[in-house]
Amino acid sequence: MKVCIIGNGLVSLALANVLIQKDLLVDIIIPYKYKKYPQSRTLGISKSNLEYFNSNILNIKKVPWEIKQIKIYTEKFTKNEIINFSNSNKQIFSMIKNHKLNELLIKNLKKNKKVKFKKNVKYNNLSKEDYKLIINCETNHEITKKFFSKKIEKKYNSYAFTTVLSHKKLTDNNVAIQIFTKNGPIAFLPISNTHTSVVYSHKIHKDNNKIDIKNLIKKFNPKYQILKIGDCSKFELRSSNLRNYYNGNILAFGDLLHKLHPLAGQGFNMCLRDIKLLSELIDHRINIGLDIDSSICHEFQKNIQDKNFLFSNGIDWVYEIFNFESKIKNQLLGKSINIVGKNKLLNSFFKNFADTGLRV
Repeated sequence: MKVCIIGNGLVSLALANVLIQKDLLVDIIIPYKYKKYPQSRTLGISKSNLEYFNSNILNIKKVPWEIKQIKIYTEKFTKNEIINFSNSNKQIFSMIKNHKLNELLIKNLKKNKKVKFKKNVKYNNLSKEDYKLIINCETNHEITKKFFSKKIEKKYNSYAFTTVLSHKKLTDNNVAIQIFTKNGPIAFLPISNTHTSVVYSHKIHKDNNKIDIKNLIKKFNPKYQILKIGDCSKFELRSSNLRNYYNGNILAFGDLLHKLHPLAGQGFNMCLRDIKLLSELIDHRINIGLDIDSSICHEFQKNIQDKNFLFSNGIDWVYEIFNFESKIKNQLLGKSINIVGKNKLLNSFFKNFADTGLRV
């Protein structure tokens, strides 16, 4: 059986690595513009998702950098964290550079004869006779415009600025720090003892071109002796949820299904949970001797759409709480969040929520 994946981003490549292990033939359609990741882009993978990645996608145990603690501050509470997530000095999540993960996934796929990379294939040339299942991960493909344009979308009126700090060596750079400023959250995410990734989601103003991100990073720098701030890249922030996940045997996937505000680093983690479910549905079909057809798209949507919608709205709810806190003059809300964060039961719930997603 042959499957087509449209797009060459991380989600497409990760999914392809799963499918070839099921002895499926996979064609990966590369769009007009080849997906390239800036050196400044990084992503976080939760503990449970990394275990799944290593076991079922590709073993990258030696590559990610472990994060053992997360401290959250607001601009009004810069001396004492209002929330602290830790797990007895054990890994909570891990960081990896996008371009490095991209290289590893492509390298593994190119070694496998079941995979073919094709360029600029039009929708009319993707027939049901050739492909039992077409998985579209590409936002700019004609299939997206034709079948997957209806979505619930929110604009944050913000840009995410990303860069990497080079700093003096720390003996144990394993604490991620996030500060909710009046203009948006800034996260310091370690990727080694000498380098830390920074993501600053800054609100758009009329004088946006005058924003000096590097000076703002220095202003909120929690502890690093900075040697160099690398080149910055930016992208506009939006959240979205697709209304319909499939059309016939064509399944939308990846960022097409859901986009999140990056404050919790959950975008790629949601996609990994989607991959896990789709993989289980395909395994079930294979095990009972059934073909992979359009009904698998229906099953996928039925099992995951509501959970994805609730999870993404939960992330948006967190953003709005801290956004509201930055606007009010008193510190009552921040103190209330601090009390909630110290509650062991609630603290454990939020850690599990970030690690494994919504389970019902």
